[in-house]
Amino acid sequence: MRGLIVPSFYKNMTFKEKVSELLNAGLEEKPSIFLIDLSITDAFKIIVTLDGDNGVTLQDCIDISRAIEHNLDREEQDFSLEVASGGVSAPLKLVRQYKKNIGRTLQVKTATEIITAELVDANDEFITLTWTAREPKKIGKGKETVEKRQELPYTDIKEAIVTITF
Repeated sequence: MRGLIVPSFYKNMTFKEKVSELLNAGLEEKPSIFLIDLSITDAFKIIVTLDGDNGVTLQDCIDISRAIEHNLDREEQDFSLEVASGGVSAPLKLVRQYKKNIGRTLQVKTATEIITAELVDANDEFITLTWTAREPKKIGKGKETVEKRQELPYTDIKEAIVTITF
């Protein structure tokens, strides 16, 4: 493996375990970057999706790619590697992603509704959303604008995407 000192247990690991170990070692060097998804196809295409507390730079992707690629032996197993950030339109998956997007507008799908609202708080159990809505007046005809606030457990969220406004 290109002159690296390889621990003996490494030889007995599966390809996915090796990739996962190398990825985790690369991420330890960059504490603000975190893993969203790792998949390896049957054709040994490694797809790594990252996010970061302050975004993901091209250099972050290059560094993580090198941490994996330079420590795998293509003669042992041929592979292809893709390292990228989740992208603007990718659904949020981790609590850490919700926390970094406080103050932004989300489109949140639950089993019964779609809410477009500002994410005002996120903790380990739920998110808090606020938005304005037009509702029928309690007395008389017509509608009035009301402020809405809802705490939504992560278990109730089917999908949440950050909306970009121009």
